Amino acid sequence: MELRRWVPFLLLHVIHDVQSSSSQWIANVPTKIPVLHGSCVVIPCIYNYPKPISKQPLNRRTGYWMKGRKVVSTTIPKWKLPMEYKKRTQFLGDLQARNCTMLLDGVRTTDVGPFYFRIEMPQYKSFSYKRNAVSIDVIREPQPPSLSVKVNDQVTASCSVSHACPVIPPQLSWSRSGIITRRSKRLNVWMWETMSTLTFPFRPADVNKPLNCTVQYRGRKQAMSSTILKI
Repeated sequence: MELRRWVPFLLLHVIHDVQSSSSQWIANVPTKIPVLHGSCVVIPCIYNYPKPISKQPLNRRTGYWMKGRKVVSTTIPKWKLPMEYKKRTQFLGDLQARNCTMLLDGVRTTDVGPFYFRIEMPQYKSFSYKRNAVSIDVIREPQPPSLSVKVNDQVTASCSVSHACPVIPPQLSWSRSGIITRRSKRLNVWMWETMSTLTFPFRPADVNKPLNCTVQYRGRKQAMSSTILKI
């Protein structure tokens, strides 16, 4: 599957709340990210390096994500990746903007890492950020979504889940019809929240009836939360 069509605008939101030094070889990445088995994860990454003495612009840059000595993702379009990572990774970052973000899809139990970023700048230096590695905690089963309900003249129900893959977020669905609004927001460097809000007129026939919210993650794993409507 071609992952590129899933990539939206999120790269501007990657890391704004992590202080970094432009005088050191440092990659700002999460240390560990919990990810549902079969789902996907966006590993946010901003890299820095000591300022070169030469004023020559560093226009040529090549980025790699590594697992040991194995390349799992790169900015080189026709690079032959290992079969276990072929068509499962995509380099999302813009190296000129010091963004080294990567997408890993179809997470497997073997995808625990650690993964680290490497930059090659022929006009300057190359460096592997092994001290700034990322591990993945692979979760077997999904958690039920968080469900809250308010009942007045109308029912307002909110259902939300947190996740680590904003480019392919989980899908939330309801057991009955109504007006549905959806939104996503970033909770921290690597975690996002997707929320769905359902509103519909409250009628006496709705009393003691169940209302279900189901989440389906990338990879098709599902979980459900349910509540009984009360006056």
